[in-house]
Amino acid sequence: MKFLPAQISFFLQQHSVRRNLVALTRFMVMLVGLIILYSALFHVIMRYEGHDYSWITGLYWTLTVMTTLGFGDITFHSDLGMVFSIVVLLSGVILLLIMLPFAFIQFFYAPWLKAQEKGHTPRAVAQDMKGHVIVVSTSPIALNLVDDLKNYGARCVLLCNDSQKTLDLLDRGYDAVVGEHDSATVYRNLRLTEAAMLVVLDSDVRNTNIVFTARDVAPDVPIVASAQSEDAIDILRLAGSTRVFQFHRLLGEALARRVLNANARFSIASRYKELVAAEGPVMRTPLVGKSLRKSGLRNATGANVVGLWERGRFVLPGPDTVLTATMVMVIVGDMQQIQAANAFLSEKDATEAASAKNGVKAETAPVEATEKKADATEKKKDKPEETEIVILGCGRVGRDAARQLERSGRPYKVVDKTPKTGFLKDHLVIGDAADLEVLERAGIRTAPSVIITTHDDDTNIYLTLYCRRLREDIQIISRATLDRNVGILHAAGADLVLSLASMVTSSIINLLAPGKVLMISEGLNIFRAAVGKSLAGKPLMGSGIRSLTHCSVVALLGADGILHANPDPSHVFVEGEEMYLIGDSEAEKTFYETFGKNEPLTA
Repeated sequence: MKFLPAQISFFLQQHSVRRNLVALTRFMVMLVGLIILYSALFHVIMRYEGHDYSWITGLYWTLTVMTTLGFGDITFHSDLGMVFSIVVLLSGVILLLIMLPFAFIQFFYAPWLKAQEKGHTPRAVAQDMKGHVIVVSTSPIALNLVDDLKNYGARCVLLCNDSQKTLDLLDRGYDAVVGEHDSATVYRNLRLTEAAMLVVLDSDVRNTNIVFTARDVAPDVPIVASAQSEDAIDILRLAGSTRVFQFHRLLGEALARRVLNANARFSIASRYKELVAAEGPVMRTPLVGKSLRKSGLRNATGANVVGLWERGRFVLPGPDTVLTATMVMVIVGDMQQIQAANAFLSEKDATEAASAKNGVKAETAPVEATEKKADATEKKKDKPEETEIVILGCGRVGRDAARQLERSGRPYKVVDKTPKTGFLKDHLVIGDAADLEVLERAGIRTAPSVIITTHDDDTNIYLTLYCRRLREDIQIISRATLDRNVGILHAAGADLVLSLASMVTSSIINLLAPGKVLMISEGLNIFRAAVGKSLAGKPLMGSGIRSLTHCSVVALLGADGILHANPDPSHVFVEGEEMYLIGDSEAEKTFYETFGKNEPLTA
């Protein structure tokens, strides 16, 4: 009860509440006036019938009739009295039994509950909070980012401008605060000056206002903002953004870089200093059907195959693992080794093609320089024109994928329902991507790859199933908006799936903890860990890291400060060295549980 005056005071301060109370008061005045009128008419009609009652009796009769409780001993006997009784009865049903409860709930009870909810909704963080990440958005992509950051020990706070939405987020286990996005007071209540980062994931115009307001409160805190248009990048930087990302453009370019390419089989997924991680499909390479031991890739290039994706499932390969057309290799090395891997596959592909043309196996093909030069000249002369890549969807991601293919000189066709102008005009096939005739006009029968880029995951799953049914041998690269649909798209037949949510998460995490975590793709990370007492003095091969945690050591940072990619299996760990390991999220968690606790991401 001691909090009741404060709650009432807060309740009455709201303009909408005062307006509702005025409306409720008017209704009550009208109802009381009608009851007084009926009581007066009761006396008039009773005197007409020859009876005389007190005013209390008249009020009692009116309320009894209006509430339908019955007449008791007081009744009219004339037709006029009976008609009056009917009028009082019907008006009582409407006003007392229907309108009064609804008016009370709408104008008083519901606003009271809403005011109580607002009173219980957090408007500030704890006074001792610091090193937290503030996310200004409640979209599914923002919630996915918060979930991933929590896995790395980061404390995240969501800013929401709706009380009910904030309460829903609190019920789901998120730290959420209600407040206006353009209020400097709100960012002070969020202790922005003590935060590790502010992430803004709204529209371009709204992002600009948020960044400008927040920068005035905290001049030195990193602010990361998303931009949808090219023009907004400079504006957001002028407003105070530390980094501006066009996530849709990054996703489109990443999709385009992963199409089959005879000259560059591997596309760079991530890099840290000299360490480079790249992905490349096994499909249509000479490695199909061969084991890693017999592929000769590491001996010839120095690059190490540290993982294999097979329809969304990441596995650590062994020397006798057989490569199939549905696999995607993940290799790690320095830039020269990645380039050597591309050259190795291109040369091997050319050798096997020439050998197949002469009816000779690749292992026994002639190696004399003159014959190789003649084969290369003949192959170039007879080389067919490169077939076109098919892009389904011409939204922001589709356009950026097309631009990337344009820059790399790859021919392509774009399927969309509406006409387009600009550079896409000569590459557009107008029609529904689910129409076989439209797909055939786009070249689906001969295309080496198809990129599915629509913003609706349900549509992407549908088109993936359709394209896989049309062509078993085509490379299908699909976009997913949410991480939860990545596995479904792989099951539908996609060879590679990149999600917008993971693109956002990887960009933020790589900024938040540079060098500690390097996200490659959905759930696959290169992470850093120090060699502790449990590993010191043990050789890499006998350490049990791979067998116990399903992680693989891809690089070591020695005391000399030099990063050694793909260390020798006989290397003996020294306490204080830093390892760079690759594994999915579950493997990373197992490693820290086995060999040491993970430090917070923002430490």
